[in-house]
Amino acid sequence: MYYVYNFLASAIVVVALPFFMVRMILTGQIRGRFREIWGIIPSAVLRKVRGRKCIWAHAASVGEIVATSSIIKETQKLMPEQTFLVSVVTPTGYEMAKRIIPEAAGVIYFPLDLPWLVEKVIRLLRPSVFMMVETELWPNFLKAAKKYDVKTIMVNGRISDKSSKRYHYLRGVLSDMLNNVDVFCMQSEQDAQYIIGLGADPTRVIVTGNTKYDQTYTAVSEAQRAELRKILGLRDANPVIVAGSTHKGEEEMLLAAFRTIESCYPQGAMVIAPRHVDRAGEIVEIYRKAGLTVRKRSEQDPDQAVQVVILDTIGELGKIYSVADLVFVGGSLTANGGHNILEPAAHGKPILVGPHMFNFKEIYTLLSMRGVCSTVNTPAELGLQMVTLLDNLELRANMCKEALRIIEENKGASAKSAQYVKELYLQME
Repeated sequence: MYYVYNFLASAIVVVALPFFMVRMILTGQIRGRFREIWGIIPSAVLRKVRGRKCIWAHAASVGEIVATSSIIKETQKLMPEQTFLVSVVTPTGYEMAKRIIPEAAGVIYFPLDLPWLVEKVIRLLRPSVFMMVETELWPNFLKAAKKYDVKTIMVNGRISDKSSKRYHYLRGVLSDMLNNVDVFCMQSEQDAQYIIGLGADPTRVIVTGNTKYDQTYTAVSEAQRAELRKILGLRDANPVIVAGSTHKGEEEMLLAAFRTIESCYPQGAMVIAPRHVDRAGEIVEIYRKAGLTVRKRSEQDPDQAVQVVILDTIGELGKIYSVADLVFVGGSLTANGGHNILEPAAHGKPILVGPHMFNFKEIYTLLSMRGVCSTVNTPAELGLQMVTLLDNLELRANMCKEALRIIEENKGASAKSAQYVKELYLQME
């Protein structure tokens, strides 16, 4: 079955390569990203990592980087002299890793999962432990890691319903691939059962919890919050709505909701953080045509108050949630499965989402049951629910307290995962 997988993987690379190259040339990534996916590691990174038995953490994109940051921090507490390497798949993940994981000796793009290529990279770097975050399972890489005695661990493991079904198509390589993983640290009992059902050895599976409850990079002081409001042009705005990780189509829905808010709160303002920052320009036009004052975050002018700010920077959303009176988390009014609702919860913010939260079932259920997260089904309902919450200061205060209580109750997954990482490292001694 590996032959079939490698044939398909090679075919995809050949077909996609011309389009990929054009995109990287246009975005200025040809010298960095292109070289690294083909196993050409920057010399500056090699000098810091090679021969040091590094712990290699792999996180695909922004969400996984958030989970990785707290695990690396906890592992460093246990192993202060340890060297860490971080790899990513996306440019946004790369920028996020550079911003929030200063402990890493280097950040690189993950090599293509071709057998000769991953073997070359592993021989070159000689990591002691490979730490894959959430669902980053790559058959050839894990096979090569086993061959070169690299210990492997899945941390913050999560298997969605969709992923579970997709992995069943890889039955021929799945069992072998999972046998190449030494420890599975899963977010929940359901995730543990999923990975066992796919073929993981139950004796290697542990439920450690979700490391995103441990995030600290978003912490904001009162002075920093005031500065953020000033920089964003929201110094006198009241209330402030922050809409995070929005998808195409949701911005128009938010516009309708904002009109409802505006009729009751003329000084209200909104910050919109699109999931894909390259859409910032088109969103600006939507709101400008609607007659609202709007600008991008990168166009700083603290003296000019605006009604709408479009966040076109990477890695700031977690902190910007702190200025909100209410938060809407996107990908949920459109059928994209929702996004991370723990970031606004960590700031004690009341949260609103649409009905499509299937990528975050457990967290969504917990926050909903405890009254921190409210679900709406239409733009009209979104606007009315926002006004209802804004009108009820006591209800919002209770939601804030409960959100912080939930975060505090569920901390500790990163420390547990770090302990297993250390144990695997010591097996290499």
